Amino acid sequence: MKCGFVLLLILTGCAVGPNYRTPKSNAPGNWSEGQLGGTTNTGVQVVEWWKTFNDPELNSLVERTVKANHDLRIAEGRLLEARALRAGAYWDLGPVINGAGSATDAKLSQHAQQQLPPKLHTVTYDAHFDASWEIDIFGGLRRSAESANALYQTVEEDRRDVLVSVLAEVARNYVEVRGAQRRLDIARKNIQAQTEAVEIARARFNAGLTGELDVKQAESLLATTQAQLPVLETAMKQGIHRLGVLLGQQPGALLAEFATTAPIPATPPVVPVGLPSDLLRRRPDVRRAERQLAADTASIGVATAGLFPKFSLVGTGGFQSLSVSDWFTGGSRYWSAGPTVTWRVLDLGHVRSQIRAANAHADQSLAAYEKAVLISFEDVENALVAYANEQVRYRALAEATAANRRALELANELYTKGLGDFLNVLDAERSLYQSEDQLVDSERAVTEDLVALYKALGGGWEKKYEVAQTK
Repeated sequence: MKCGFVLLLILTGCAVGPNYRTPKSNAPGNWSEGQLGGTTNTGVQVVEWWKTFNDPELNSLVERTVKANHDLRIAEGRLLEARALRAGAYWDLGPVINGAGSATDAKLSQHAQQQLPPKLHTVTYDAHFDASWEIDIFGGLRRSAESANALYQTVEEDRRDVLVSVLAEVARNYVEVRGAQRRLDIARKNIQAQTEAVEIARARFNAGLTGELDVKQAESLLATTQAQLPVLETAMKQGIHRLGVLLGQQPGALLAEFATTAPIPATPPVVPVGLPSDLLRRRPDVRRAERQLAADTASIGVATAGLFPKFSLVGTGGFQSLSVSDWFTGGSRYWSAGPTVTWRVLDLGHVRSQIRAANAHADQSLAAYEKAVLISFEDVENALVAYANEQVRYRALAEATAANRRALELANELYTKGLGDFLNVLDAERSLYQSEDQLVDSERAVTEDLVALYKALGGGWEKKYEVAQTK
């Protein structure tokens, strides 16, 4: 008997099906895009990346979003649901005990009885417990629990992925709003300058010093600039409306909060991006794909266990009597117990089909994981090149803006002295407005590209933003 117990322990220490191992990924040694624009391959230690912009309003928006965003609430609900399902899978490893009680009042047909005299009316009282316990010799139940745990972890990574995306969306819309505000300020400043130019042109026309053409050209430039205001105001308010919804509020709830113009958040001088090999430990989508592969690998073991017999211990016991007075006395006791074996002997073809299907599903998950790894590398590479090149564009636009500002000064001087044409003034004003507008838009793009880089790196979550384990 002692040898049999040892054998049982040996058998229950293993499980059918393949043992999961995390697949190896051939990550490049470094990013193909050079470390430009302040990026460095040092290890990423910044988790609350939005705080690197040193913008209190952005920090406040993020904190409020984490507490009230509906997408996060949905993801948290799914996580709690998955946690409960995982607990149920682990309970399957233990015995199942059910209790029941009944009182049955029965009357039999007199004409259907042969005993004399027949007992036609009986009342039976019964209270009992049923117990069954599948002994997981071949590990099918353990593989099922392993799969449930991995599936729970996929939902956990889904929640983190939602958090990363939502926080990036908040930052992007905030930058859009601040960029639209800055462009509105530039447009209004140019409208004021162009209005003065129209008045000068009219005064000179009325004095007979110039023709009506100068007036109409000045008015055309002014109207063209004024036409930009509705477009920019639409973009600004749409961004504010989106932020309101992201914070779980009405679309117009933040209009008063953004009544005052503020600068576009400035990017930090140094942005650590780490190495490609570090990325796989940070990206929630990659981690989710890996956990899905683990779950599907365990499912192969669940299907394989169907090839072997299932051993269970089954028992029942209770009290049964025809009278309430002696229902729970010793003479009313009954019980039965013993082992049972079930085996799908004539259905093994079906079982083998399920195994093949489980293997095929695991192969799909492996391909999905490998694809997620490549996409994560692509996202970072694209974000790096966009962030670096936009900074180059910004510097060029800054030089163009400075040159156009000086060109307008010279054109005004020459025109005032009667040595230059008014068309030169209008061209200089138009060029200056365009370069100033493009400069601000490029500043916005630089910041948005950094937000995209942080998102591609998988940042934006830590323990303080996790769902409490005690829920």
